[in-house]
Amino acid sequence: MNTAALREQISRAHQHETSTGQLTRKLEVQLPHLHPAISLPDVDAKGVMTRFVSAYIAQVPDLLDAANDVAREAGIESQIKPVLKIAEHFFLQPPAILAGHEGLDSLLDEAYLAHRLVEEVNDLYIKHFGQPLIPADTTVANLIAHQLIGEAFANQLDEAVHHAVDEMLNEDSFALESVEAYREQLKSPDTEAAWKRWPCLSRQLGVELALDQPA
Repeated sequence: MNTAALREQISRAHQHETSTGQLTRKLEVQLPHLHPAISLPDVDAKGVMTRFVSAYIAQVPDLLDAANDVAREAGIESQIKPVLKIAEHFFLQPPAILAGHEGLDSLLDEAYLAHRLVEEVNDLYIKHFGQPLIPADTTVANLIAHQLIGEAFANQLDEAVHHAVDEMLNEDSFALESVEAYREQLKSPDTEAAWKRWPCLSRQLGVELALDQPA
């Protein structure tokens, strides 16, 4: 995984934002129109959302490194790594669908692709192991990012994710002796302790999703 290149790209995007304020201006326009289920603090809502987007993007390299490490421990790196490389590729060489985007605004789209890829792989792990690949609780964060990106475009990105996962992973990927050995390892208290390093990103940053709110 070339996550050092991702971190460098994120650093350049922050410099772009410092000089242009492009993302902050976009969020200022978006905030009044967000779904009412997205709950923000009354004070400095724009600052909270800007920090949320920044952290959501910054988490991608750590997420990919962690997923790759766990897949290696599970003995299925050869199955999982190509999927993670797709997420990395989205950042370093964005698909044509993201042409013309730049700065943190662009990386929000690319981060969404990466987070959704890991979420889909996590769903497969839950199906086969009863636990996720890594316990990063990004479901709410992804729903918020989906809103910020916009329904129509985010749905296109979701389709790209589903296509990538369907191409790279299937039932045979989980029918290996190494996978069975890993299933036993998941019962270790050490595994559970390590997972506590991944708190809910959105809750950490003061952004909540109230699913019982009317549209």
